[in-house]
Amino acid sequence: MDLRSRVNAALKQAMKDKDSERVSTLRLINAAIKDKDIAARGAGAEEATGCEEGDVLAILGKMTKQRQESARAYEEGGRLDLAERETREVEIIAEFLPKQLDEDEVAKAIQTAITATGAGSIRDMGKVMGELKSRYTGRMDFGKVGPMVKDHLCASAG
Repeated sequence: MDLRSRVNAALKQAMKDKDSERVSTLRLINAAIKDKDIAARGAGAEEATGCEEGDVLAILGKMTKQRQESARAYEEGGRLDLAERETREVEIIAEFLPKQLDEDEVAKAIQTAITATGAGSIRDMGKVMGELKSRYTGRMDFGKVGPMVKDHLCASAG
C-alpha cells in the first residue's frame, strides 16, 4: 500500500473514531500532497499520476521539520499548549515515515555515496547529496547530513 493510500485509510479510521486532532493532521497531509499534485500538473509533469512516493516522503519530512521548529518556538515563548499540539502532529506524521537511520548507518550511507559518485573534494558535495537524497529520502535529516558530508569530503581531500 503506497503512502497516499495509507494516509487516506488512516483518515477514514480517524473519522470513524471521531479523533478530531488526528483527522485535522491527516487532512493537512492530504492537502499538502494535493498541492504538490497541482504544482506538478501546472509544470506539465506527471499529468496522470501526480506526485510520486519520494515526493510524498519529502512533503512529510518537511511537515515534520516545520512542526518541530514551531514546537521549539512555542516552548521558548511559554506557549506549552501549542508546543504540545505541534508535538502530537509530529507523532502522527512520523507514523507514515520510514524508520530513521541511526548515526552509524548515516555515516556508512555517506561513505557509500562518496564511493559511488567518485567524489574527491568539496566541489562534489552536490553529487553526494543527490545520491543520498535519491536513496534515503525520508530516512535521514539532510540538514544534519550536509555538514557530515562536508566533513567526510574535507577529510578525504586532505
